Amino acid sequence: MSGSVTSVFGEPEDFEAALHADGVVSLLVTGHGRFRARLTQVTLHGLRLSAGDEYLPRIASIAIPADTVLVSLPIGSGPWPVWGGMEMQAREIITLGPRQRVYARTRGPCRWGVIRIPGEDLVQYARALSGAEFVVPPAARWRPPRAALRQLRSFHGAAVRRVEARSAVLADSEAAHGLEQQMIEALVECLSAGPVEEETGTAARHIAMLARLEDLLQSEPLLGIAGICAALGASERTLRECCSEHLGMAPSHYRRLRAMQLVHRVLRSGSPDASSVTAVARRYGFRDLGRFAANYQALLGELPSVTLRRGSHRGVTALTSGPATREGFVTTLT
Repeated sequence: MSGSVTSVFGEPEDFEAALHADGVVSLLVTGHGRFRARLTQVTLHGLRLSAGDEYLPRIASIAIPADTVLVSLPIGSGPWPVWGGMEMQAREIITLGPRQRVYARTRGPCRWGVIRIPGEDLVQYARALSGAEFVVPPAARWRPPRAALRQLRSFHGAAVRRVEARSAVLADSEAAHGLEQQMIEALVECLSAGPVEEETGTAARHIAMLARLEDLLQSEPLLGIAGICAALGASERTLRECCSEHLGMAPSHYRRLRAMQLVHRVLRSGSPDASSVTAVARRYGFRDLGRFAANYQALLGELPSVTLRRGSHRGVTALTSGPATREGFVTTLT
């Protein structure tokens, strides 16, 4: 179907932009080295499928759209992303309901798959196929019947492979519709036994606090931990516990990595704001420039001066050759 695409990325910002449709608000790489990722996105009729291959650990802030349920599948051999503090196992799936805000983090090389389905469609299909009422939980872990999960993973994998192979099969409307119906039936069967874990009241409060933290750091990236706690109305101990569970790190470490990311984006942008490494680093709170450069190189695989030179060339290219294209390659199935 139109809109199905496979892309390879060499910059986290481009990968983040491609994941916006899946609800990704921001993506922060937390491991050292050069970034690489591959993403396949499949558009059927009501369903949207994605499959990703990543090589560095990262944290993604996700806001599920108002009309969408996101289903996370275990593809590959694991480990898989931790969604909202819930660690998915090989025989499990995780669902996130409309408007849910969570962090999804990986701890190294990772393969993952997701399905996006309109929430009302899922409720109606579940009612029609099972004869029972179905309520979409805000966040839940499920342990489906093995045959149903095997089918769901098989259909998801078949759709992804056809797009990656540039197959014309999914361009046929009837074939795409048939695959979608099979996937929905398998998904409803996976959810038929009910969740094995749902979001608790405490977890909901922690998620709400971290959503406010994300908004706060967007508007005030240099705010210290004491100021953050005061703005959130939370103790430092509570904030540390939330960040450890959902981010896998202390809030001060998360704040520093975000500041490093902001420096990288400005240096890479080729904009007039990227006048010098020193000016940009100090703008985001880095005072020890020698230590900053060493940490930057360890995290991103190059010195900040190299990023600045690449950004300057990119800006010239954009001015002389039109808009910059996504790094890597893109294949589209229409």
